[in-house]
Amino acid sequence: MQARRDPRTRFYVKPTRIVAKEEARLTQALLEDNDEVCLLPPGSWVILDFGRELHGGVRLDIPITQPKGSPLVRVRFGESVSETMGLPDQDHAIHDYRLPVAWMGRTEIGETGFRFVRLDNVDPGITLSLRSVEAVHLIRDEPWQGSFECSDERLNTIWETGAYTVHLCMQDHVWDGIKRDRLVWIGDLHPEAMVVATVFGNHEIVPASLDYVRDQTPLPQWMNGISSYSLWWLLIQADWYARFGDQLYLEQQRRYLMGLLERVLVQVRPDGSEFLGGHRFLEWPTSEDPDAIAAGLQALVVLTLQRGAWLCTVLGEDGLARRCKERAEKASRVERMTSSKQAQALVVLAGIRDAQSANRNVLAVDPYRGLSTFYGYYVLEARAQAGDITGCLNLIRNYWGGMLDLGATTFWEGFELDWKENATRIDEIPVKGKHDIHAEYGNWCYKGLRHSLCHGWAAGPTAWLTQWVLGITPAEPGMAKIHCKPRLGDLTWARGTVPTPYGLLTVEHQKQADGTIETTLTLPDGVAAI
Repeated sequence: MQARRDPRTRFYVKPTRIVAKEEARLTQALLEDNDEVCLLPPGSWVILDFGRELHGGVRLDIPITQPKGSPLVRVRFGESVSETMGLPDQDHAIHDYRLPVAWMGRTEIGETGFRFVRLDNVDPGITLSLRSVEAVHLIRDEPWQGSFECSDERLNTIWETGAYTVHLCMQDHVWDGIKRDRLVWIGDLHPEAMVVATVFGNHEIVPASLDYVRDQTPLPQWMNGISSYSLWWLLIQADWYARFGDQLYLEQQRRYLMGLLERVLVQVRPDGSEFLGGHRFLEWPTSEDPDAIAAGLQALVVLTLQRGAWLCTVLGEDGLARRCKERAEKASRVERMTSSKQAQALVVLAGIRDAQSANRNVLAVDPYRGLSTFYGYYVLEARAQAGDITGCLNLIRNYWGGMLDLGATTFWEGFELDWKENATRIDEIPVKGKHDIHAEYGNWCYKGLRHSLCHGWAAGPTAWLTQWVLGITPAEPGMAKIHCKPRLGDLTWARGTVPTPYGLLTVEHQKQADGTIETTLTLPDGVAAI
């Protein structure tokens, strides 16, 4: 018999509070370790809060029932309180169960993303006794190697929230979200991979996820059916190689990487303009903006050919490297006009437009609106290239911090700052006259309760804060040489650790009275700072 070990560990987590109940008695017993039991007569219910987003299910421990039997129970999982009170979306994982539970035994139910659970006794003739209700938390039990701390506690919480969001998404592969879709979407994977590198270092799950989708997508198909996602596959390969310098792994990609670059080259006209086939898509908020899509895809083609030329040079494929470089230079002269912050950020990162002018005229205009949790990462990258570090820090505080203000413990698939106005927090019962933020908002594939409130693509600030504030970047593949260039903006100090193939790097920056920065850098053997 063949068996495969689950890389995850099971933890049992007790609820932290009772959100609400009806007719349930002695519910406090569910929060404590004692001999009391919670009684749920027919028609009663209770909503439990486990304190933060978890991945897994629940375990009901039922010592006895009156009369004895297997009562029928309804269990609803929710990333918000509202979700437990409504009709949760059932795509990809079941969140609403109605099933008999064991008498004088334990019953485990569900595997999804949740923070809240509502239990209803829907059996008309049996009173249910509960000795305990525990979350069965499934997560890779691996310590965080990377760390970040600075003079702004809000930014510290945001860094940790992004790290935890991606940690939860590290299941059998790196999923986009733990409630929905629970799949490897290659575009989503880029910010997630950058967070994995920042927090866990050279973790095997990223190459495994890249290889999984590669093997599912024979050329000339586009990964996930989306042309830009195949481009992101190559960009992740380039960033991963720059960070960890794994020549053997890169060599394993040679055939596919070269074939993909040939596929991209034939989708670029002699004048440098792209005409990528497949589903022309960047991300959902720009999906109905053809100018943004055209500008963004043009920029992604330039980035892909630039980075592809570099990887070909590393692999000794000089002829293909030269062709990619020449076509990238032509493509970089084609600028599509767009007012989209997301597309404009890619245009900056591709070197098509000057970062300062893009920041002044587009990115820093009404800076907390017209964003997405996915491409907000690239907006931060582009604004940082313009030198607007304080503007980036304020963007993180206000936009990603806005989710924290609404009760988030992980970052969301989508968010708009205007949702905060007269809204009920996700950890509160919806109130008449206030917006139910989970049920009412969201768009495209994440309308209402389908909206994923733990989505790895939203964790970009975790990688960004380490790269730009701590200022640690590879000077050569594998980080035997690194750059250390701190950018504190309006912070007075920052410190942290960065995983390298040689061990942990430790850095601390302190702003002096004259505005200069004093840096203390501790390097592992084999690493030199430039």
